[in-house]
Amino acid sequence: MTTADSTAPAGSPAGRPREEWTGQLGFILSAIGSAVGLGNIWRFPGVAYENGGGAFLIPYLVALITAGIPILFLDYAIGHRFRGAAPTSFRRLGGAAGRWLESLGWFQVTIAFVIGLYYTAVIAWAMSYFVFSFDLRWGDDPAGFFTGEYLHVGEPGVSLEFVPGVLVPLALVWIAAIIVLAAGVAKGLQRVNVIFLPLLVVAFLVLVVRALFLDGAADGLNALFTPDWAALADPNVWIAAYSQIFFSLSIAFGIMITYASYRRRRANLTGPGLVVAFANSSFEILAGIGVFATLGFLAFQQGVEVAELEGIAGVGLSFITFPAIVSQMPGGPIFGILFFGSLVMAGFTSLVSVLQVVSAAIQEKFSLTPRGAAVGVGGVSAVLSILIFSTTTGLLALDVTDQWANNIGIVASAVFTTILVIWVFRRGPELRAHLNAVSTFQVGRVWVLLVGVLAPVVLGYMLISRITTLLVDGYEGMPGWYLALFGWGTVLVLVVGAVIGTVLPWRRSPDDFTAWPPFPADAGTTTQTEARR
Repeated sequence: MTTADSTAPAGSPAGRPREEWTGQLGFILSAIGSAVGLGNIWRFPGVAYENGGGAFLIPYLVALITAGIPILFLDYAIGHRFRGAAPTSFRRLGGAAGRWLESLGWFQVTIAFVIGLYYTAVIAWAMSYFVFSFDLRWGDDPAGFFTGEYLHVGEPGVSLEFVPGVLVPLALVWIAAIIVLAAGVAKGLQRVNVIFLPLLVVAFLVLVVRALFLDGAADGLNALFTPDWAALADPNVWIAAYSQIFFSLSIAFGIMITYASYRRRRANLTGPGLVVAFANSSFEILAGIGVFATLGFLAFQQGVEVAELEGIAGVGLSFITFPAIVSQMPGGPIFGILFFGSLVMAGFTSLVSVLQVVSAAIQEKFSLTPRGAAVGVGGVSAVLSILIFSTTTGLLALDVTDQWANNIGIVASAVFTTILVIWVFRRGPELRAHLNAVSTFQVGRVWVLLVGVLAPVVLGYMLISRITTLLVDGYEGMPGWYLALFGWGTVLVLVVGAVIGTVLPWRRSPDDFTAWPPFPADAGTTTQTEARR
């Protein structure tokens, strides 16, 4: 095995070096930009409020330490040691007898592909509402405006009746995403994160400070942080905490495997991983303060308790409740511009990380350049995204697809990954040694136990519980055929994508590869050139 073979991307002309971040700061900002997304702003506050308030922070921190960070380290170790996107890394991890493990990588790539299709639509909505904030276009009826005048939401079905107000910003989001992906890792992904992430933090800090001085803000914060200690005895609260941590760290569907593969051979992994994890959680708590201070103002204006408000999470919070608040508060347009501008920036930095999972896998499989993969992947995705999510049924399709892709697709991916890597291929000690060989913060044997035992048990319970609920109760009262098409059909697409991606031939085999450093430590020698890469 030559040095060039071990560092050039699979499928690329021999000797072409793998793309890299320009440094540790670029990687950290990009990883935080990926983790901090729409869910931090519209999911965490509602989940915390509904699951014990201030007491929720205890299971939340336990879940972060026992599952979130360990799986984040697992993704880092796989991507950094095996130097590739998810399919390449899993194929190399499987070794000569486990080439089929590549299919797990393509399963993750297909999840990212599906999420990218509808995530762009939410960013497009946020872009529209950023513009609407200037003249408060939603008027006195934000709910009616959002579902009626803006989205033209119809009955569950398959519609080709396009909504121009969504189609145009959606096309713009795809054009911007393709340009960023085509520019590559350092000049595209890293640059957009270096610009957007500080802007996002500053904009959201201004928003939170403004919210804290609104009438009723203290009541909102009391509603969020007053602990309900009895909730800690409810297993569902703990499951909610693990779910929140799991979905907010961008783990188990290829993003962190891909991002870690762009770090130099000698690159600290665990230290930056802790920074990313705690920065993500800090932003979630900051979002909780801002959102509930604002909800407290709305409750004050309406003369009701915060508990009586509706739409305190998800799409309803962002596109119905917040516009209603903006209409009633002094300086509302500025508040709306900051809020929806923050949504656009948080969403876009996460979006490019999701799409890079697909782009990197295609580059390596078919020996394409970043530009070629960006145009190909972005073009196909843009057409599908516009056909499905810019129509009058786009909101319903998005809601159903998101439920199945996240709660079944990503969770199943995490369960398979932990079981296959730790128990079937028994790579836990090797990956732990890799982390410790390149990192300042050392992980002990307990890391293998957390990844190999606790994570699959908790996540397996979440997966079975969710599948049972969806089979028995359905979802949001939607017709069974519709859930079969956009819900279970999404799961079928993930499986078919994994099969097709695996059986297609590699333009250049990724198997001529030697992992560094050797494992066991005395199993080989390392040149200075290898160590530097």
